[in-house]
Amino acid sequence: MNENNPIGVFDSGIGGLTVAKAIRSLLPNEGLLYFGDTKHLPYGEKSVHAVQEFSKNIAFFLKQKNCKMIVIACNTASSLAYETIKNECPNIEIVNVIDPIVKHITNNIDKKIIGVIGTKGTINSNVYPQKIKSINHKISVKSLATPLLAVMIEEGFFNDKISQAIVHNYLKDPALEGIDKLILACTHYPLIYEAIRNFYPKEIDIIDSANQVALHIKDVLIDKQLLTHQSQKHRFYVSDYTLSFERSAKFFFGEDINLEEVSSIH
Repeated sequence: MNENNPIGVFDSGIGGLTVAKAIRSLLPNEGLLYFGDTKHLPYGEKSVHAVQEFSKNIAFFLKQKNCKMIVIACNTASSLAYETIKNECPNIEIVNVIDPIVKHITNNIDKKIIGVIGTKGTINSNVYPQKIKSINHKISVKSLATPLLAVMIEEGFFNDKISQAIVHNYLKDPALEGIDKLILACTHYPLIYEAIRNFYPKEIDIIDSANQVALHIKDVLIDKQLLTHQSQKHRFYVSDYTLSFERSAKFFFGEDINLEEVSSIH
């Protein structure tokens, strides 16, 4: 595998750009190949089989583009399709967004009650409680599905009164009572970080996985001697082109992008 090959990053929409941005900030020379499966968003409302099929097809596309690594920048796909993608791409480094944050949590266990919010797919998979408790059974995990948030963000409603009202309505749910930390178990959620932060007192930690994932990716690339030393270009693809996605991606990623539609990735 060539060290100058791109890192493939995919999500159902713009949420994975939070991970892509963190990778770019930490590893500015790396070329990113981003795929937003806008035709099928949100993944959190889809069946396990559907998410696995979508993810497998995207992984095959990224493999064809000679990606040296595939980052599953979606908690739902990470929880339901990680093993599927590993089987599809046995010679490519596969990174999910769950394991780095679980490692971070269990290495920093000064507080014992962890809250998790995410899509129905992620929460119903029970992946965070299982992984966290398998390492430290003394940690208590409280989970809540917040299905409107990713859709709300994709529609451009974030950091305004509408998003704040919806966020606060979810966070006051008794299921999250007494938590010490809150994991944002959806890569869309950093876009509403301020609304979430404003709900909780400052002593409650809000954990965004993007930076932890980027640090993990750096470690893997160094370990596998795949870290590039030449500045590479970024490329952006979607399964269904929309002007709103392009505008959101440009605004969020902070640079002009050329968004290309790939109508079939089978």
